[in-house]
Amino acid sequence: MLAARMYGVNDIRIEEVPTPVIGDNEVLLKVKAAAVCGTDVRMLSFGANGIDEDHPLILGHEFAGEIAELGKNVAGYALGQRVAVAPNMGCSHCDMCVSGNSHLCGDYKALGVNLDGGFAQYVLIPEAAVRGGNITPLADTASFEDGALNEPFSCVLNGSERCRIEPGDTVLIVGAGVIGLMHAKLAKLQGAGKVVISDLSGERLAQCNEIDSDLVTVGALDADLVKSLTNGRGFDVIITACPSPAAQQLSFEQAAVNGRICFFGGLPKDRENISLNSNAIHYKQLIVTGTTRASLEQYRKTLRFIETGIADVSGLVTKWAPLEKLPELIELAKAAKGLKNLVLFD
Repeated sequence: MLAARMYGVNDIRIEEVPTPVIGDNEVLLKVKAAAVCGTDVRMLSFGANGIDEDHPLILGHEFAGEIAELGKNVAGYALGQRVAVAPNMGCSHCDMCVSGNSHLCGDYKALGVNLDGGFAQYVLIPEAAVRGGNITPLADTASFEDGALNEPFSCVLNGSERCRIEPGDTVLIVGAGVIGLMHAKLAKLQGAGKVVISDLSGERLAQCNEIDSDLVTVGALDADLVKSLTNGRGFDVIITACPSPAAQQLSFEQAAVNGRICFFGGLPKDRENISLNSNAIHYKQLIVTGTTRASLEQYRKTLRFIETGIADVSGLVTKWAPLEKLPELIELAKAAKGLKNLVLFD
């Protein structure tokens, strides 16, 4: 089969590799759509533990497809069934896994991160993922592209739920990429009175307005603009959907009393420590949190949003290409050109 394997920093190769052979408790998926993620870009840009010339890895953790083969002990699925696959799996017996948070397991594994993933014609779904419920049937009302985009959408739900957005809230989302737009969609679903997206890219802000004209888009936010947008109160909720230390620091000043802040975008290792005004947290009674990945419950919940028409993510894809063009899609993602880039398979 054809696959995209990472061999090291900025070294990804499209090549022929053996099609996986499944065991009795495993599933072989024929991939139909796989999306490029910021995690793929970071892994390629900075390297990843365990991946080198002698230990290449097939990237891609946002994907959907059809079941091509079933192990003889696998029940509950059918050949040819359309499914989406959550990539994260845990050990199944630690406290995190038992509580439904297998994505936070200390022995966490993920397709496309430390197991071969979805940038290939076929991907092996291991027993831990089959037994854990990572394979979710995809309704006919959702496309394979929708199924691929559900993974980041579920991660966004994780962050959104921690913010406890309430009807009438004024919400600031820093970062006008696909993640920021997904946060905006969920904020509106939860009744936010005003959703503001801030970004330094005029091109991305214009894309946001094309997708949803109700969004308030702004460039750099100074104190006067914050007051103007919030009637002097500050933002009830701030989500930093970008890897910016400055955005995280400014959030303490921009938040309202009783505000909730979510550091959704992780920071580069060489810039992960920021100056923290603890008095702002103290006197404003701020709640500051962060989230990573998503639970299987959240993955299935957002997929239902898509399947029932509550949320539409299809408009967030701006570039489609075959697997052979994946390096070009990755370069677009590095340059922050467009929104979501997608690999489509026959």
